[in-house]
Amino acid sequence: MPPPVGPGSGVVLRRCRPWSEALESFLLSTGVVALAEIGDKTQLLALVLAARYRKPLPIVLGILVATLANHAAAGALGQWIAAALGPAWLRWILGLSFLAMAAWILVPDRIDADAAPAGHGGVFLTTLVAFFLAEIGDKTQIATIALAAQSASLLAVVLGTTLGMLIANVPAVLFGERIARALPPQLMHRIAAALFAAIGVATLLGAGPSLGL
Repeated sequence: MPPPVGPGSGVVLRRCRPWSEALESFLLSTGVVALAEIGDKTQLLALVLAARYRKPLPIVLGILVATLANHAAAGALGQWIAAALGPAWLRWILGLSFLAMAAWILVPDRIDADAAPAGHGGVFLTTLVAFFLAEIGDKTQIATIALAAQSASLLAVVLGTTLGMLIANVPAVLFGERIARALPPQLMHRIAAALFAAIGVATLLGAGPSLGL
């Protein structure tokens, strides 16, 4: 006899749980990266590109494609690390990594006005290359690796971190320094640091699955 399906049977809950965990990973990744990106060097790069070229659409598209490519690779690396390490080692390494991120994110970034390369290949290609390279080794890329290492859904993490980058960078491209003044980087970094620290402690205590990680 097949198991009953319906309220109270537990079957619906088991079927819905992967979607629920993916949604939690997506929302957490979006929020953490959006906060971490405020005042980050890649957001400063977006401001420089917007001021130089004054063409928002190709800049935004370049940021989108660069972020998807970069974070997909970072997320894949994170999941490879998770598979290579045992659960005990992974918990300690990721927990300490999140705590280190909490401290690192409080360090302000700076960028020279000449950091963006000349647009010999057009605004879109210039933005794509500059943003992809600037994101290598950046806080948000490292955060993507760590988030993907703890999540069962690579897609949810990559889409979430990409959306977080767009939430922070699209207003910067459209409104320039005005958005930078409206969102104080120090306050945003403190909030992001608190989130990273909370995730790190929860990971060390083994509470990752309850956070969708």
